[in-house]
Amino acid sequence: MLQLISVLLENKPGALMRVTGVLAARGYNIESLTVARTLDPELSRMSIVVDIDSSQRAQVIKQINKLVNVLQVSDLTEGSAVRRELVLLWIGTTQENRMAVLKEAEIFGAKAVDSSAEGYALEATGDPEKLDAFIRTMQRYGDIEVTRSGLVSVPLEAKKVKLAPPVHKEHLETDHAVLKTTE
Repeated sequence: MLQLISVLLENKPGALMRVTGVLAARGYNIESLTVARTLDPELSRMSIVVDIDSSQRAQVIKQINKLVNVLQVSDLTEGSAVRRELVLLWIGTTQENRMAVLKEAEIFGAKAVDSSAEGYALEATGDPEKLDAFIRTMQRYGDIEVTRSGLVSVPLEAKKVKLAPPVHKEHLETDHAVLKTTE
């Protein structure tokens, strides 16, 4: 079953690899993955759609939450959240079908972002089921090429994350030495 997991992490080299490594090591297939900086350039937000049983979801979230650079992991599979995906679609179509393509695109809330004598580049956003229907509709009018962004989501409940400053390596070594002497 597809699960949607949101991860807030430090924007550091290797952070993405560690998160995806947890999933790959357990044999889970990532259906989509999007990641981008937040308003704070030191942090990134990752949205992962992964095919796992709902009974294993909590364990996977705990494992990801233990990783270096990970600050917060949220389960957005259920509950109130806005979920959207972007589709860019190129459709090559005949002169006779050009107006019909634009009308159908308008019904789905898509817009033409570029055009040529051979066809249109269309952009649509929405939930994945709506975009699947949009793609099926456009296939009736000609050859298409499709690129999808993957699902992104934002929870509707306001949660303010309190972040502690990152622990620097030299502090860990000092703390470790203190622990050894006090044991």
